[in-house]
Amino acid sequence: MKAEYIPFVEELIELAIREDIGDGDHTSLSTIPADHHGRMRLLVKQEGIIAGIEVAKMVFNRLDPEVKFEQILNDGDHVKVGDVAFYVEGRTTTLLQSERIVLNIMQRMSGVATQTAVYVKEVEGTGCRVLDTRKTTPGMRVLEKMAVLYGGGDNHRMGLYDMVLMKDNHIDFAGGITPAVAAVKSYLAAKGKDIPIEVEVRTMEDVKEVLALDGIQRIMFDNFSVEQTREAVKLVAGKCETESSGGITLETIRSYAECGVDVISVGALTHQIRSLDMSLKAIK
Repeated sequence: MKAEYIPFVEELIELAIREDIGDGDHTSLSTIPADHHGRMRLLVKQEGIIAGIEVAKMVFNRLDPEVKFEQILNDGDHVKVGDVAFYVEGRTTTLLQSERIVLNIMQRMSGVATQTAVYVKEVEGTGCRVLDTRKTTPGMRVLEKMAVLYGGGDNHRMGLYDMVLMKDNHIDFAGGITPAVAAVKSYLAAKGKDIPIEVEVRTMEDVKEVLALDGIQRIMFDNFSVEQTREAVKLVAGKCETESSGGITLETIRSYAECGVDVISVGALTHQIRSLDMSLKAIK
């Protein structure tokens, strides 16, 4: 887990505990003696890429630092039905309070990692990297972007604060590419910020306009056809990074990658996924 992600994850865990446990897990508190100890295992019930084990450990430790966590698998491992990711032992009430929080996080993260791995495999050997987008579940972005990494993909910007990405609406409201870029450079200089600048383009004329400007790190070809992408990549010819985005599917992604683009961003990595089935069950 990236160090810069930890504060976000800790905050998310706190929110998950508040929304699920509230003023107490009254079912467990009323049926299980406070000093009762138990042991559980995380059982994989579907093939895929597992993710969220590190986060699960943080959940258990947040509720009870004395919980014993025996890790068997690692985030990013390929798993099959019947695999055990970890064993956990401690106060039974803690284990029961953690169960749904852990499963909700791990099932979704593993679904994202599994989906990402499928897309990454499609571009294997091309040198092209698969990126996520900001199309994430509100509040869970950091977990989903972690899962993309575990699936073999890469992260685009985390949010609006760590990259300037001028999309069509920004450009249209600003009066065009050239005035938009000029405004960005002036703003960054005034704020003393040094962050990457990316410009979305819609036509070949847009590509030429961006190339006439300095200080652009990446050009995004928005909804270009494969043929247009191939032509645009030749035109840029290593002057800056290139990205394809918009309507790219599992069936078409390799064709775009073979055009020579550096990266392809795919919203479906995080917003069109199926959670990976798993369970957290008591060991009697």
